[in-house]
Amino acid sequence: MARKTDTPTSYYGEPRKFDPSFRGPVHNRSCTDVVCCIIFIIVILGYIALGTVAWIHGDPRKVIYPTNSHGQFCGQQSTPNANKAILFYFNMLKCANPAVLINLQCPTTQLCVSKCPDRFATLLDAWNTKNWDYYKQFCKPGFEIGSKSVAEVIQDEDCPSMIVPSRPFLQRCFPDFITRNGILTVANQTIFKDGDNNQRSVSDLKDAAKAASSAPRELWTDISGGIANLLNAKEVGMKIFEDYANSWDWILIGFLITMVVSLIFILLLRYTAGVLLWLIIFGVIAVVGYGIWHCYMEYSTLSGKPGANITISEIGFHTDFGVYLELSQTWLIFLISLSVIEAIIVILLIFLRMRLRIAIALLKEGSKAISYIMSTLFYPIITFFLLAICIAYWAVTAVFLASSGNAVYKVTSTDDKCMYANHTCYPETFSQTNFTKVCPGSKCMFAFYGGECIYHRYILVLHLFNLFVFLWLVNFTIALGQCTLAGAFASYYWALKKPNDIPACPLYSSFSRAIRYHTGSLAFGSLIVAVVQLFRIVLEYLDHKLKGSQRAFARFLLCCLKCCFWCLEHFIKFINRNAYIMIAIYGKNFCTSSKDAFFLLMRNVIRVAVLDKVTDFLLFLGKLLISGSVGVLAFFFFTRKIPVIQEEVPALNYCWVPLLTVIFGSYMIADGFFNVYSMCVDTLFLCFCEDLERNDGSSSRPYYMSPGLHKILRKGEEGAKLCAAS
Repeated sequence: MARKTDTPTSYYGEPRKFDPSFRGPVHNRSCTDVVCCIIFIIVILGYIALGTVAWIHGDPRKVIYPTNSHGQFCGQQSTPNANKAILFYFNMLKCANPAVLINLQCPTTQLCVSKCPDRFATLLDAWNTKNWDYYKQFCKPGFEIGSKSVAEVIQDEDCPSMIVPSRPFLQRCFPDFITRNGILTVANQTIFKDGDNNQRSVSDLKDAAKAASSAPRELWTDISGGIANLLNAKEVGMKIFEDYANSWDWILIGFLITMVVSLIFILLLRYTAGVLLWLIIFGVIAVVGYGIWHCYMEYSTLSGKPGANITISEIGFHTDFGVYLELSQTWLIFLISLSVIEAIIVILLIFLRMRLRIAIALLKEGSKAISYIMSTLFYPIITFFLLAICIAYWAVTAVFLASSGNAVYKVTSTDDKCMYANHTCYPETFSQTNFTKVCPGSKCMFAFYGGECIYHRYILVLHLFNLFVFLWLVNFTIALGQCTLAGAFASYYWALKKPNDIPACPLYSSFSRAIRYHTGSLAFGSLIVAVVQLFRIVLEYLDHKLKGSQRAFARFLLCCLKCCFWCLEHFIKFINRNAYIMIAIYGKNFCTSSKDAFFLLMRNVIRVAVLDKVTDFLLFLGKLLISGSVGVLAFFFFTRKIPVIQEEVPALNYCWVPLLTVIFGSYMIADGFFNVYSMCVDTLFLCFCEDLERNDGSSSRPYYMSPGLHKILRKGEEGAKLCAAS
């Protein structure tokens, strides 16, 4: 039998050779991926030109002034609507339709009015009564009573089916329903005047549609359903807004506490990494275990109570979450979920018990690096600032692109099967076309601004270009941050005597090298991610379009494509992340750095398996612990269970509004701090692998790693090899 000469190492390149002149990140380097850098600069200049052209062609009035269904501005001087500066929606509920985001139009008639309605009335109340003079100001101009039946008026949307007391907000009429102290009010009053100037109570709103008993069933449904939806949506929305207004300062305090705790946690890891991380692990197990016991006790208690065995689907949606806590099924769901989580954590710890010590040692080394280069913890602020600029520029450009050109009208129909829906139409000739015959009830309504010139003809292409460059710039900003942090932490690792040999201002030096020499490489890597993300957005759009379609194969194929592109995006991000580390150290181009990083990881695949997911798991537990602790503190505060500061708690309609905001925001803040930590660990890990290949620990070729880290990593590697051999 032939002797096997190839080893796994040969498949993935040769190990690094000893280089006595190598002292960390290379200083003498040249520009990389110059072609991509030039393309990137040209694209940015084109993006600036696009924003300028959009600003020139976009009409600021189209952003400032609301536009009615006929494409006319409300409140513009020297027009018939000069004294009508407010936009009134016949049925605002239709604006919540997802088609608004896709077709850029609200499928209901919109009218310019001088003031919002201050009373409640239905069309049937006002029909053929003395109060028609008040009601008709909210109908289409020129409409006269008696020309159509009530059903035809509703179908053609010549008049709204009802008007409700409203107040202007952003020059648009919004229903003025609100609950104060548990009492529903209209315009801050419990008694109001209806269309006949009679005094009515708020509770009469739900019975107002009874006058339509002789009207068609569609009209009855439209009025009664509209009232109920307006009451619920307006009430919930205003309550949430009030809760944010009353608790925003305490929410910011919660975020500040999270920042301080995250900073202290990272600093403590340097001195008590082992103890702290084991406390985190057993603390999470204990907390989840207590949750299982508490859920079981609540489930047992409620199982015997009458009315507690109702299912969640039977009671529907309630804004008061306390209703669900009175059901045994809720606690059963909690019990099962927490049991599954506990089982997963315990199983992972059993299999990873030998590898946790290695991960803890690497995390402790990462804490030392961060403590010597504290400026790295504040670099996410720069990333956030750059991302905010990208988002703001993209949003402004998108708005001005959308407001470019002349008014474009589209066919709007309540029938989803209408073949002419979303087709371009012309109001002057719409009644003479075949649209209304094929799609009864369809209307020709203002959709957006465009035109027939070349600029406006390719407006969709310009929107896609705006989105694509936005994705490219966002990924470039993230790549710049990763490369900068990697260069700073590599400077720490390759300092033989720490901290004396760490160069001055390592973060600034790394940032300067990344911008000066490697803009093209960072642009290349971020371009690949942006292309994949753009494809994912297109697939999501197609998936939305195919919802409800009977083409099962098309939906199955689309689902497979979405899954594949999701995996591809995450794989590319993993390769890019390690490539940026190699770029920060050696200063080579993107493709070479990607190959070197991939081969280095494959030559150390056992160590990758040992450390990659284990450290991510420990950092995830740390983020959960910080956000969960702040969330528990916020829960006790907002539910008035802290006696010392009970009087400071603001009055809230829903305590879950600030509570969920604090928990989510705290997790995002902790994630920002721990992303720096994660980048530090990944950089140190690659440097460690290079260190083992370059050096042997002798006096002439000493290791750059700390003795403790080398000892425990070597021990973990030998154990992993023994397990693999068995």
